[in-house]
Amino acid sequence: MSDKKYDVYGIGNALVDIITEVSEEFVLENKVEKGVMTLVEEERQAELLNSMKITEEHMQGGGSAANTLVAASQLGAKGFYSCKVANDREGVFFLNDLKANGIDTVLTPESAPVGTTGKVLVMTTPDAERTMNTFLGITSDFSENEIHEYALKDSKYLYLEGYLVTSESGLAAMKKAKTMAEDNGVKTALTFSDPAMVKYFKEQMESVVGASVDLLFCNEEEAALFTGENDIESIREELKKVAKRFAITQGKNGAIIYDGDTFIDIEPYQVKAVDTNGAGDMFAGAFLYAITNGHSYADAGKLASLASSKIVTQMGPRLTWPDAKEILNKWKSN
Repeated sequence: MSDKKYDVYGIGNALVDIITEVSEEFVLENKVEKGVMTLVEEERQAELLNSMKITEEHMQGGGSAANTLVAASQLGAKGFYSCKVANDREGVFFLNDLKANGIDTVLTPESAPVGTTGKVLVMTTPDAERTMNTFLGITSDFSENEIHEYALKDSKYLYLEGYLVTSESGLAAMKKAKTMAEDNGVKTALTFSDPAMVKYFKEQMESVVGASVDLLFCNEEEAALFTGENDIESIREELKKVAKRFAITQGKNGAIIYDGDTFIDIEPYQVKAVDTNGAGDMFAGAFLYAITNGHSYADAGKLASLASSKIVTQMGPRLTWPDAKEILNKWKSN
């Protein structure tokens, strides 16, 4: 497997996070439903954004699979990302951000199509509660056309973001990429992404899983919803039927890894969590880096646990490069 150019080829919704602090009055005046993620129309998001002074300093590259690829890249993996952004300010920002994080993609600021890049307006109130208003924009049309076979064939793993199951074209792209991977000896990793994806799109998710995936990432709630089981022993036995290997994250209780042979309990790192957003993406990114670079599933689980324990102590779903290097050195020394 060492002759592959890429460790991970990912597909997912490309989104720019716009991080802002707002007052309780702003939330009330603008009738924003507090503390949840709401999908909104472009006009609604534009109305909120226009009442703020947004600069590039407020912007961060986002999207679940992109966050995972950035995590893997910061730790030393080589990634390729297939996505859809527009040739607007946010799209150019997103593509430059991918490049700065060492991730290859086909789109360039010049070749990006006309349209509106997907954005997540993240509003934090003084009580530290986060409210998200998301407009998917052009990424809602992510389709089979965005799959690049030459890069996929040249990868060790395909990484599928579960959020894509919500659109017909996204679902078709997931299935096509998985078939292409299987035909070319590329392993497939899937993340369920969110309990809502399993709860409301279970049939679609099952159609992606098909006979099996090589590696599944999920949290305990998602695993329970998918298998219909309640206790962890039954859940993991059911998961063995659809995934050759898997990682079930359990928040402050650590994680359970199945390496195809043995169950491995991963100890948690005790930290004070301030923001759990992005913990699952970070876990998957660190894990994928480790297993594509010659490390065992047990060691991969330890690194993933360490990295995700760091991400929850800060705001935002990505580490700085120095933090990533520090985590890597700590893990290697242990």
